[in-house]
Amino acid sequence: MEWDTVLMSRLITTLTLGFHIIFATIGVGVPLMITIAEFIGIKKKDRNYLLMARRWARGFVITVAIGVVTGTAIGLQLSLVWPNFMQVAGNVIALPLFMEVFAFFFEAIFLGIYLYTWDRFKNQWMHWILSLPVVVGGALSAMFITMVNGFMNTPQGFEIANGQFKAVDPIAAMLNPATASKVFHVVSTAYLTVAAMLAAIAAFSILLRKATDYHKKALKLMMFLVLLFSILSAVAGDVSAKFLAEHQPEKLAAAEWHFETEKGADLILFGWLNDDNEVVGEIRVPQFLSFLAFNDFQAEVIGLEAFPDDELPPLWIHYTFDFMVMIGFFLMSLSILYFIVHFMKRLDVHNKFILSLIVASGPLAFIAIELGWILAEEGRQPWILRGYMTVSEAATTSPYISLMFFLFLGLYIVLGVLCIVTLRKLFKNNPAEVELEKKFPLKREDGE
Repeated sequence: MEWDTVLMSRLITTLTLGFHIIFATIGVGVPLMITIAEFIGIKKKDRNYLLMARRWARGFVITVAIGVVTGTAIGLQLSLVWPNFMQVAGNVIALPLFMEVFAFFFEAIFLGIYLYTWDRFKNQWMHWILSLPVVVGGALSAMFITMVNGFMNTPQGFEIANGQFKAVDPIAAMLNPATASKVFHVVSTAYLTVAAMLAAIAAFSILLRKATDYHKKALKLMMFLVLLFSILSAVAGDVSAKFLAEHQPEKLAAAEWHFETEKGADLILFGWLNDDNEVVGEIRVPQFLSFLAFNDFQAEVIGLEAFPDDELPPLWIHYTFDFMVMIGFFLMSLSILYFIVHFMKRLDVHNKFILSLIVASGPLAFIAIELGWILAEEGRQPWILRGYMTVSEAATTSPYISLMFFLFLGLYIVLGVLCIVTLRKLFKNNPAEVELEKKFPLKREDGE
């Protein structure tokens, strides 16, 4: 790639979305964890779970504040960096973009109400009910923005006249063929990632000091959710593979290094390409790509040879697919291992080895999210709007694009440092066991 405005535009978008997706994932996943913890706390009258909801909600507010800034930056860079795309497709994606903003404010409003009504209701269930709109708002926000991405992959709901989109049907555009599979995948993996993140925090706390009931219960709950959502994410991945086989076969073929159209196609794991584009050192699962794509071991899978060379995605996306899937199965396997050891009374589930693996699972889950996004975007190349507009046609020609990159980079460095420092101050000098006694002191009998 040449160092031109197109490359700089892509780098800015990579930087912006790569940073924002961290906070967007947290924004979708944490509300569900809060509402589950509070539900269990009220149901079991367990102060540990109630404190989990309180502490996670406080930390969540910080990430929401950062997410507001990064989300605004995305809207800004869309107009500044991809003006030709916005001029052509802006009237089609305007509705889901507006609905995403509405969903965010819906979530933020109820989050504020939820935070400021702790201990205000005699009936604790009334406060718990206020958490539900926050969960719904986060999921809706992910759904609407994913609809935009789905439209870019499978555009529909418009007619073109003189290079302009006419007779726009925004509902049809939003309900494009990619929407269902993408929303399912995005939401399930967001829940999985946040569960892994909170499990990693609990495991790290246990490693630093002796295991308290608070951290042990938080770890057990989150590992159960890791198991649940890793299974759902695997199902979502299967649904996504079948969508690609039907609607974006070139992306599936590139991700699987499937060069020739054939029946009974093998699934290729790992390996590398030699100078002749031949796969070397791979692991082959016979006929499994056909099954993955069509639930039929003898189904025909279209190969890269069926597409023009200038419309093929980069072949290195194969690695992003492999490592994303590998991390997903690692999370599932780790959660299964945790519960096997937990139910074997002779073994300590809080041993250093298992806790260290759980600590590593948090960052790995976010790496999988980043890899999945890279696969989704790079797998659409060279198109920004598949079949209608290429990335090079959509990018700005402004000579100031390099300066813009460094301005965005500086902004994200400041935001990242600010987020870490604030969260550290919020929790470092206020450990859970101390707050537990302050907020929920145990009732003692007279004379004790």
